[in-house]
Amino acid sequence: MDIMVIVAIVIGFGGILVGFVLEKGVISALLQPTAAIIVFGALIGALLLSYPLENIKELPKIFKIFMTKHKDNREDIITSFGELSNKVRKEGLLVLETELHARPYDEFMVHGLNLVVDGVDGETIRKSLEIRIDNMEERHEKGRSMFEAAAGYAPTMGVLGTVCALVNVLGDLSNVAELGPKIAVAFIATLYGVGSANLLFMPIASRLKAIDSEEIITKSMIIEGVMLIYSGSNSSLIEERLRGFLKNEEKKATEGE
Repeated sequence: MDIMVIVAIVIGFGGILVGFVLEKGVISALLQPTAAIIVFGALIGALLLSYPLENIKELPKIFKIFMTKHKDNREDIITSFGELSNKVRKEGLLVLETELHARPYDEFMVHGLNLVVDGVDGETIRKSLEIRIDNMEERHEKGRSMFEAAAGYAPTMGVLGTVCALVNVLGDLSNVAELGPKIAVAFIATLYGVGSANLLFMPIASRLKAIDSEEIITKSMIIEGVMLIYSGSNSSLIEERLRGFLKNEEKKATEGE
């Protein structure tokens, strides 16, 4: 689990709660079960109408990806390609069959190098790997779009909840003294809708997009490495070419070593 995700959520919601308390508000006033039922119940219904049930079932898995700390292993991949290149130049391509089972290499990398061992032509290898990236990106887009949709629906459902509450308030104006508190409670639904959209759903979608972009870069680097192995390039050239995929701070760190 990425602890910074928890920290960010605590800071976001904590800022609202602290500000509310400083304005002499009472935290219990923000806890309105009926508003939550209207907003999040309607939101779930809208999502079920928008997406097939198979996609909705993937939400826990997608949320797990959001919560997980993703380690960038590009430097390890570069080192692996360099080592494999040396072995291939000394012992031939068939040595890859043994080497790829000796260590837990990236699955995408193993697939590409297996195609090399099988004697598949370079254009077909590249196309096969690029299709895998396209399919991965499409799957990620489906998951991310559900959170983006939730971020769009939630504020509207909040307004809907507020309208429902105001209908009841305005339906009974006999006790003027109670109008203020009742109207205040009515707007809690809007708070739930706007708050969840901007503090949860949209940030989750943005983070998933960032994770997806980083993974695409890593897999593009692997494709380049596979093609360099296919062409028989030496380890120095492979490592130099693949370092172009590293971030600036990673390049400086490797150069410093």
